[in-house]
Amino acid sequence: MTHIHTAALVLTVRQHGENGAIVRVLTPDDGVCAGYLAGAHSRQLRPILIPGNLVVADIRSRGGDQLGALRVELLTSRAALLSEPLAAAAIEWVTLATAALLADNQRYDDVYPALSGLIAAIALAPAARGWAAALVRYELLLLSRTGFGLQLDACVVTGATSALTYVSPRSAAAVSAGAAVGHERHLIPLPAFVRAGGAASLDDALAGLALSGHFLRGQISGPRRDAIIGVRDRLLDRLQRAV
Repeated sequence: MTHIHTAALVLTVRQHGENGAIVRVLTPDDGVCAGYLAGAHSRQLRPILIPGNLVVADIRSRGGDQLGALRVELLTSRAALLSEPLAAAAIEWVTLATAALLADNQRYDDVYPALSGLIAAIALAPAARGWAAALVRYELLLLSRTGFGLQLDACVVTGATSALTYVSPRSAAAVSAGAAVGHERHLIPLPAFVRAGGAASLDDALAGLALSGHFLRGQISGPRRDAIIGVRDRLLDRLQRAV
């Protein structure tokens, strides 16, 4: 018997049968966990099962590949953000991306605090100026945890560690301004904040999302790939209108 009892962030809710759902949550110590929740569509549980909500999750399974039985209690609701189109779109994307990109039941020590912090930032500033750069960093973190981290410490051509202004779409490695001359249209711009940290304008954040998005698309697969990417595209459209 496996028993997990922990705080968790709701990621996705997929109907299973007439009354139940398979719910994926992100936990601090056990990564993405899935469980079957009976009565998930009840009036009592629907407000709890909003992606981005912080809950207490209790999952009990007999082990092996059997799906565990899930119970949830609400700790922090993000329901108020559903009336904020940009914030709602951002939370929908980051929770869906986390569930789509990370393997179940694998420990990722830095993902839970990163997603928790990003959702908190979105809640504090629904208009995006406080969290757009953090969204780029979170997407790059997800990429690295899938085994596809970008190599941004040195130029892939010359080995230079300064004036790194582009990324190769093939190697996912940085390219310096000098080495990029004449090849700029074949490369992806690398905004300075991605390497240096700190805040970024929405324009710079959009450039960062173009960078992370190029590689994310190659990591998302399966029958729901187009639908998942469509969620991100709608978020980008809202962000572009906010600039």
